[in-house]
Amino acid sequence: MKMLLFLLLSVSQHALAVVVVEVNEGERSVLLPCLFSGFIPEDTTVMWTSSDLDPKSVHQRREGGDDVRGQNQRYSRRTSMNRYAFIIKDFSLTLRKPTKTDSGNYTCSISAGGKERRLRDIQLQVKDQQVEVMVREGSQFVILPCNTTPDLPEDTAVEWTRSDLGLMTVHEYSNRNDDIMTQDEVYRDRTKMNEDLLRTGDLSLTLKQPKVKDTGRYICTIYRDKDILRQKIVLQVKEQLSFWDAVLLFCLLVFLLIFLLPCVVLVLFHFMQYFMSDYEVKVDSGVESVQLPCKAIVRFLKDSKVEWKDRDGRKVHVYQNGSDPPGEQDQFYRGRTKMKRNLLKFGDFSLTLKHPTDGDTNTYTCTVSRRQGAKDPEWLILNKKKVELEVRVPKVEVDSGVESIQLPCKTTVRLPKNPKVEWKDSSNMKVHVHQNSPIQQEGQYHRYRDRTEMNEKCVKTRDLSLTLKYPTDGDNRTYTCTVCSREGNILLKKQVELKVRVPKVEMEDSGLESVELHINAELELPADAKVEWMDSSYRMVHVYPTNTDRPQEQDPRYRGRTQITEHLLKNRDYSLTLKHPTDWDRGPYTCTVYSREGNILLRKQVNLKVRVCQVEVEEGAESVQLPFKTTQELLENCKVTWRDRYIRTVDVYPNDSDEPHKQHQVYSGRTKMNEDLLKTGDLSLTLKQPTERDSGRYSCVVDSRKIFRYKTVLLKVKGLFFCLFVCLCYCLV
Repeated sequence: MKMLLFLLLSVSQHALAVVVVEVNEGERSVLLPCLFSGFIPEDTTVMWTSSDLDPKSVHQRREGGDDVRGQNQRYSRRTSMNRYAFIIKDFSLTLRKPTKTDSGNYTCSISAGGKERRLRDIQLQVKDQQVEVMVREGSQFVILPCNTTPDLPEDTAVEWTRSDLGLMTVHEYSNRNDDIMTQDEVYRDRTKMNEDLLRTGDLSLTLKQPKVKDTGRYICTIYRDKDILRQKIVLQVKEQLSFWDAVLLFCLLVFLLIFLLPCVVLVLFHFMQYFMSDYEVKVDSGVESVQLPCKAIVRFLKDSKVEWKDRDGRKVHVYQNGSDPPGEQDQFYRGRTKMKRNLLKFGDFSLTLKHPTDGDTNTYTCTVSRRQGAKDPEWLILNKKKVELEVRVPKVEVDSGVESIQLPCKTTVRLPKNPKVEWKDSSNMKVHVHQNSPIQQEGQYHRYRDRTEMNEKCVKTRDLSLTLKYPTDGDNRTYTCTVCSREGNILLKKQVELKVRVPKVEMEDSGLESVELHINAELELPADAKVEWMDSSYRMVHVYPTNTDRPQEQDPRYRGRTQITEHLLKNRDYSLTLKHPTDWDRGPYTCTVYSREGNILLRKQVNLKVRVCQVEVEEGAESVQLPFKTTQELLENCKVTWRDRYIRTVDVYPNDSDEPHKQHQVYSGRTKMNEDLLKTGDLSLTLKQPTERDSGRYSCVVDSRKIFRYKTVLLKVKGLFFCLFVCLCYCLV
């Protein structure tokens, strides 16, 4: 019987997707995830192995406990699993003190009755990279950088933790929203992340009012699909100058001003840059070039080398043996850099960077080195200096709903006849091309089609500004105007940042029956105009043609939940009423009015923010209700599923008696839902005997071919110790 059950469990396995886990060397531990949802036969063994090792065994566990016989000695006393692994079906492995030699492929599998099933393949990457950030106490804020690929999935989660004082939660972002429930009290109301981080991939954390006690190691953990990526940032907050230090510094300055000022001024005028270790350079977008200074009192010989790099390790420029070998230069900087060779003997290693853009805002390092000997391949560093370059980009702000906005680009450069003027956005998509005529050329990105315009005499007037029609928050980008000659040489490169302000509607997900997304206009529109409402994912929310609504065009998640007032064209009120809003409905909504011919007459946006529903209860209560009310008279074929944060099934409606294993055993006999929930629209879940372990995020999904609903509820169960502490404080008061 045992063999039969296991054979049913391990039917033909397909190739498993490899999960990537990243960790920095020096961390206390790393978790290799392995969750199982099937039936566990008796005498089952969980095996963690690595094909790169001999012996391959990393860790084994049976129902009676760990079995380290045959374990590779590299992992001795460094591995462990949850003591309740077979009960909660969590076979994840904790590897303590990971090193770079631990990088490799790991496999989680189970065996019983002589048969083996592979559950998960993990690729562990142990990195030794870390970013150091320094700031002085008293500053308004500091940014802890963390960047990854743009256009992340909507279910991407980001967790900022501090690892030098245990595992302290600094900030958490999940489900496109900030989660402050798990945040440590020390960082409450002091952290912030970018609003459009999923689109840009910039997951940096802004820490307000940094203090000396904030000095430490911070970890940025990214949960992208099934991959776990980590970046390490070391923050150092320096103390402010004390009163007596300031007094001493003031006295020293007075002495210098009175007795040494004339001499110091003369010396600094000629040699100031030679003694500076770091430089700061700021320049406006559109300049022809910028110089990155690097001067040092160094004797530059024939066997010396000058190497410029950015903070990402890319080679910007290399000068060696009297030449600039382009093969070592990164493609991004090719053809844009230059050094003055006649100044090298005077210790001037400055670099000229042509046509800088915001992408060149970076930290650059200039390293001067020399071979130690003719037969010694090692390089001796003679001097190293850093340059902080900031390319300032002008910003244009406009309110949503305007007919058009102009992106300015004016120049004093004399342009040749028939140059090529090309506008691109920050994703390198072609926005508009002007060459010989203002008509757009082929290759224009579809979202800008019929929305851009330039002056016919733009080259003659040197006004290369671009008009963008009906801008939305999706147009919030940095745009680059590039002018090239017929030979392809860049004559001008200038940037402008566009910010479209969208009005916000904020509300608590506390069972509110409806919310109104207000849109009105002063324009007089034709009677046969068509009104469309769409969400940020271009799903159809509502359509209103002449005299009739057409719900069949709606996305299933909005069907039966939207309403527009009658005579909206006459009253010029295009507001949308959204019934039973939940956290899933947050985001910008776009209202577009079209003419009969399909031309845009009006486009305006409203940003809806629905905060996640939160429920608190004390441990020991008889039950707690997770609320969810939606439209009544749902279809009979609708399926209602409640799940917890581990994606375990809490309860299902309808409850199929043929498949009782769908409900996780942790919730067996502890849940209840209304019998007529499809008719009343009350999909609330009652959880009996809640404990502190039940705290977390719960989601309810209603799904059928024609209807879709979704809601998140955050449950917090206060432990008995907390309740006794509160009662004691109350009695003492």
